[in-house]
Amino acid sequence: MKIAIVGYGKMGRMIEAAAVARGIEVALKLDEFNNADFDGITKERFQEIDVAIDFSVPSAAVENIERIAALGVNLVVGTTGWQGQMAHVKSVVAECGVGMVWSPNYSVGVNAFFRIVKEAAKLLETEPSYEAWAWEIHHSAKKDAPSGTLLKLVEEMKNGGYSRRIDEASNRAGSIAGTHEIGFDSPADTITLRHTARSREGFALGAVKAAEWIHGKTGFYEFGDILFGK
Repeated sequence: MKIAIVGYGKMGRMIEAAAVARGIEVALKLDEFNNADFDGITKERFQEIDVAIDFSVPSAAVENIERIAALGVNLVVGTTGWQGQMAHVKSVVAECGVGMVWSPNYSVGVNAFFRIVKEAAKLLETEPSYEAWAWEIHHSAKKDAPSGTLLKLVEEMKNGGYSRRIDEASNRAGSIAGTHEIGFDSPADTITLRHTARSREGFALGAVKAAEWIHGKTGFYEFGDILFGK
């Protein structure tokens, strides 16, 4: 199996290490220098690539997906900040007949957290005394705020049936890998649910596992569906 890494920054290097450790060849690495105007995404360069893993930047993600899918190459996408174009991306994947895995976070624990939060929201929807909040903090270099993970958590709360206001907040400081907190508060008590990442290596390993899974498949999938099913 041969992969391409699109967005060869800190996460890209972690993905490379995780891939090599699992016997996967990283045959192509694209970054801001050799793919500045998407000129690194060519038929020749992707000829032997089985899956491309994109951890680039929000402004480039959708066009990266469009160009790579047009070459018939499957994708794993962890870039966030473009979710407003999700319907378009799904149509591109379908039209090109490729496979794609998407997640704002490739941590197994976070994907379990999504489901835990959804169930909590479902349980408290019928209790109007409970108001909700969603908060996250990441390292100062993270480009989008709120994070894609926080947006997904809020989406899952709404999918669980929680229809009241959810107060959202984000902070950026230092080298924090990522902490996400969901809370429910009433005059009687407070419920706090929190996930704290110790490092970003878990995100890289999850992305590589997603690449192994999507190899040879078609269709659009979320990482949580791969882990836990629908």
